[in-house]
This record gives sequence, C-alpha cells and structure tokens, in this order.
Amino acid sequence: MVAPALPEIIEEDLGSSIESRNEALQTLRELGPPDLVHIIKRSVKSTSRETGIYHHVTGVDASSSASLAAYVNTLTHSPNDKTQKIVSGLYCCYNAFSRLDMRVDVKIPGGVESYCIDERGDKRVASEALWLETFLCAVLRAYSYADDGSGDTIKKIIGVRRFDPITSTEVEHKFLDAAERLFFKGWQLGSEPEIQVPNLVSNHLTTGLINYIHTTGRYASGINLFEKLRSRDPEISSLLARVFIFADEEVQAVKLLHEAIQELPMDYSLLDCQATFCQSKGRLDWALECAKRGVIAAPSEFGTWAKLAEIYVGLEQWDLALLTLNSCPMFTYQDKDAPRMPEPLRVLLPVLPESNLDEIDESHHAFDGENIHPTLRKLHAAGYKGTFLKAYSLLTEITAKIGWDQLLRIRSQVFVMEEEYRSEKQTGGSQQTEPNRNASTTALRGASPGVNGAGSDDHAESQEEGPDGTDSSTTIAVGGETNGDATGAEAATNNSIEKPEHSVTSEVVKAGNEEVCVFTPNVELYALTLVQPDPSHSNYTHFQNKRLCERWLDNLFMVLYEDLRIYTIWRTDLARSKQEASDYKKSAEEWEILGELAERLHHFPEAVEAYQACLRIRFSPKAMKGVLKMFETEGKYGEMLQALIRLIAWQYRWYSEVRITLSMTIRGRQLILRLQFSPALLRTVRKLIEEEGAVKVRSIVQATSLPQPVLDLTHRYVQLCATFRSSGSDG
Repeated sequence: MVAPALPEIIEEDLGSSIESRNEALQTLRELGPPDLVHIIKRSVKSTSRETGIYHHVTGVDASSSASLAAYVNTLTHSPNDKTQKIVSGLYCCYNAFSRLDMRVDVKIPGGVESYCIDERGDKRVASEALWLETFLCAVLRAYSYADDGSGDTIKKIIGVRRFDPITSTEVEHKFLDAAERLFFKGWQLGSEPEIQVPNLVSNHLTTGLINYIHTTGRYASGINLFEKLRSRDPEISSLLARVFIFADEEVQAVKLLHEAIQELPMDYSLLDCQATFCQSKGRLDWALECAKRGVIAAPSEFGTWAKLAEIYVGLEQWDLALLTLNSCPMFTYQDKDAPRMPEPLRVLLPVLPESNLDEIDESHHAFDGENIHPTLRKLHAAGYKGTFLKAYSLLTEITAKIGWDQLLRIRSQVFVMEEEYRSEKQTGGSQQTEPNRNASTTALRGASPGVNGAGSDDHAESQEEGPDGTDSSTTIAVGGETNGDATGAEAATNNSIEKPEHSVTSEVVKAGNEEVCVFTPNVELYALTLVQPDPSHSNYTHFQNKRLCERWLDNLFMVLYEDLRIYTIWRTDLARSKQEASDYKKSAEEWEILGELAERLHHFPEAVEAYQACLRIRFSPKAMKGVLKMFETEGKYGEMLQALIRLIAWQYRWYSEVRITLSMTIRGRQLILRLQFSPALLRTVRKLIEEEGAVKVRSIVQATSLPQPVLDLTHRYVQLCATFRSSGSDG
C-alpha cells in the first residue's frame, strides 16, 4: 500500500488549532471551512513528549462517526515516521444547516467518541438527523473548495487534501437522496456572492447540485430529482429547465418554461432561464423582453440587471447597456469561510512520486515575486470578484467591440461629466425635470436619439490627471528595463489612449446640496420602470436629462484605462522588438500577469501568446489552463490531452486526491489508482470522451512520452467517466 501524501502543519502550542476553530464558529456565515483533522503524535522513546499536527480535508464521507473515524485510522499506517506514533485524532466537520461542528475523537488504541459543539462551545449529542445534514454539507464543500485547474483555490489555504466525494453511483444515490430530503432547507446555507437574498432555487445547495450534474453529465439523475421536487413546488421548474438544456432536451425545456411562466409569471429565475435560452439561440429581441420582466420581478438582484445589460451589449445598444450597468445593485464580496489558524511551528508538504514531472518540479522553485514589475502588481482589476468582476467583464466586452474612444464618447452622452457640471453650476442652470426619470427607467424603456454616440463630439476634454492622481506625461515601463526608445513608445501610447474624465456621482451632488438638477438612480422606482417611452424626455444628451454615474462605475472606467494603457504599452514594445529582431524579455510571472490582462480585455489570442511564453520559462497551472481553453475552442484534442495530463499531475501534487482506489486495465496491465479531484478538469475530460470516445483518449494518453505514473493519473479520469456511464465511455 502506498503511503498517503499527508501534509503536516505542526503546532507551536498543543491544541492551538482546535482552540482557533472553536473561536471561529461564531463567525461562520455559510458552508463553513474545510474539515480539520488534528492528530497527536507521541515520541516512541519519551511518552511525555507530544506534538500536535493538523491538516484540512474536503470530500471525506461524513455520513457517520464511523466513516470519519476510519479516515483518522488511515493516518496511523504511515511507515515513514519510525520515531513517533499517533495516539489520538480528532476529526471536525461543520454542519452548516444546524450551525454545529460535528466531532469524532479517536483514541489509538481505544474507543471512538462522537459529539458536536455549538457556537458557544457547549457539547451536544450527535443524532442521525445531524449526520445526514453533515454528509450533505461535506459534499457541497468538496465542490465549493475544489480547484478549477488554475491553482488559485489551492494557493488560498495551505495543506488541504481534496478528495472526490462521489466516486460511484451508490454514493451518488446517497447524495441525491440527502439533497431531496433537505432541499427546502437549502436557503439556510447562503448563496453565491452575486445573490443578495438566498431563496429556494438560488443557494449553495442548488449551486452544488447543478455543478455536480454539469460536471459528471448525470442528467437523468438530475431530471429525476428535480421532477420529484417540482411536484411539491413549481418554483423548482427553473432548475429542471436548466438540466433539460444541459441534457440537450431543449423541446422539453421550452414546454416546461412555457407552463411554469403561465403559473408563475413573475418568477425571476424562470425569466432569467428563458432569457438565457433565447440569447443562446440568437433571439435577442425575445431575450430582451424576458430580461426586462426579470428586472421588474427582482429589482434588487444584481443578476437580473446584469442579464439585461448583457443583452443590450449583444444588441449593440451601448448607451442603454451603460445605463443598465449603472443601475446594477452592487454587493460587497464575501469570500468562502476560510480557517484562521495560529502561526505554525513548521510545515511539511511531502510529494507523492506519482506526480513527479520535471517541468512541474522545476516550477515549484522558479516562482519569484521580485521578478514582477511594480506597475504590473498594481493592476486593480486582477483583484475584482463577485458583482464587480461581472460588471467589469461587461465593460471590457463593450470596449473590445467598439473601442475606448467610442466608449468615452457614449459615456459623456449619458452621464454628467465633471467639467460640464462645473460649467452648469457657474451658469446657475436649474431646469426641473420629471422626478421619475433615472438611469433605470431609461435602460428599460428602450433606445433614444443619438444612440451609441454616433456623431457626438460634445464630451469634455480629458483631465491631465490619471486615475491614480499622477500626471499624464509620466511613463512607466511595464517590465524591467527602461531606455530611450521604450520611453518614447510609452509616451506615444499614453497620448494615443485618452484618459477618462471623472463623471459626477450622486454623492457629489448630494454633498454639495446644489440647485443643478440631474437624474439619480432610485431603487424605489425600479419596479415601476417598464412604461412607454416619453419623447419629451428621451434625449438625455441634454444636460438636464443626463444621469449621474455611480461612484463604483466611475472607478471601473479608471481601472479599465490603466489596464488598456499597460496592455497597449506591452503590445507596442513587443511589435517594436519583432521589427528590430531583438528579444523581448519578461519573467514567467510577468508573462502570466500579461496573459491575465489580455484575457480580461477579451484579447484571447494575445492572452494565449503570453501564457505560452510563460510556459516556455516554467510551468504555471494558470497559464496552462488558459492554453487549454484555446485548444478546446480550436478542437485540438491531442494538445488538449497534453495540457490536461500536466494539470492533473499538478493537482495531484497538491493533495487533490481520493483515498479509495479504482482498478482498471491498460494494455494488459492492472492498475490500482488513487483518485485526484478537480471538477473542472473532469468535465473537460468527459466532454473530450463524448467527442472522441474513451478508447481513442486512452490511446493518445498512453502514447505520450511521459512517466507512466503521471499518465495513470489521467487514465483515472477516463475510468471515472466509465463508472458514471458517460457518453462515449463505452468505446
């Protein structure tokens, strides 16, 4: 039996990790942190010398105290450490339904005690009902904390073993049965950061179910579950329709949506599903009407406004897209519950030999944050999450389609700019306007004269200050050295990209208590906005009919300007280097950041170019994931598998595995495989098998000139697809 690659975080004070978890119970908001496994080792020579060691884990079967105790017992079979022995272990698993921390205390040798701790630290009895809730929470956490292949999630919490929680149809049945029994309590778990108020169909339980069904392709199981639940509440029709669409049962989905909307005409989840479907079929006119109704049904939800803005972008109604974006209710991003542990004495992160691959091993030592130029470190857009990330993505999509100058022109048409506001103040303009006209009403009513900034040159000149307060003539090298030629190129770039003038926000007007009358977004009027256009006030290019830009959107324009400036400098310098036949040198870290930058700005070929340059220097999971997207888009299946093999090995290196084993035969050789877990990579392999067939995928993988243990890790994904009887896995 191969010893598990067990991360060991050694405590400075015995039991300090348990105390920290106890203190954090009151602050947990949603699904809770990964499970904590704390073991005590005693020296073989001295019985009084004890050491506390812990690690985190997701995906372990938490349906009973016996299954958790079994996991602790597997840790005692490590032949590597002959100087110490494990004398006890404590497994902590959070129950997010009842807000209790389920615990199993294992004495070696000795008995097993199971109990639970509430937020006050009091002990309670662990009942069967509590274990059912805990099992479901453990599966949902496994998917929530799983990495998407880029490595971002893995880097957030050190020493986490990620197991695949569902490795057979029997476990799947157990999971779906628990989900059915607890479905109507799912809103208690919270929701994704884009959802303001968790409800029956928008919460962590439904997100986990949809993620599982989409990852494994087990559409029949999902349809069966949601059909049973729909008989109890018709609101669940939106989830069932989504699974029908995943399963390519679009006729069934359309019939279901038609029936459900007749019964629930103002259910925003149904309207959003309908709008998304119409959008995917190119019927943006139909999607627009659904999205407008969705906004009226749920005016305080970000998703409904974002969908409406997205459709306006597709219709190329850029002014209405900006007005709709300005009306989006923005929420402060709250990250997943993460463990807050004291500073450890030391950390041991061993690596299993199965994941040994030269390029990956070298990459572990090659990363150096000092190789990143300060300018690239200060790109604020890289840190956007939640609603701000989605809003920024829409803004960059508009920019990619119409250009920066045209975007500024439209912006100056629909929003009050700082210079014209000052000018209006000086002239004392105070024409009264209709009180119920705001950005939201205009966006919902439809198009207006002078749409999309055509023929308008009335916007104010840009300021001399940039978004960070620096002078516009300041030039900064994007990476490394600066010389006379580079400075000239950067100066030319700065001159070619117009700096955005600040718009006037509602806060400025309210703080100044001015007489100048302009429109401000009014959340109370959201539900009353779908009315017929009023020709007398539809021309918002006049000052009195313009809107006030929200401060957060004004900031996004400044951040976008900085992204565009750095991107243009990079492309200009690179083009000059190619023309002069000279090397354009960047560190691997800088290439990775430039790839992210290009991807944010929707310049995907340039992003892949940067990612490939990064990979030529060292391995980067983020860069490899970016290249994998390109191969998938272009249908290059051989290259896709090469990228997948490396990403799977890297995942396995960082404890993304499963403790159970699968047996399979490759070319007459019997393999016992330990399973690593990344839903995103599993989904990619499943789609590849659907297109090419499992036999061809296995053959391409086996023909690769990489170490056999590394190839066996990829074979596991193929075998798992066969276990779930995915399309194409039988031949």
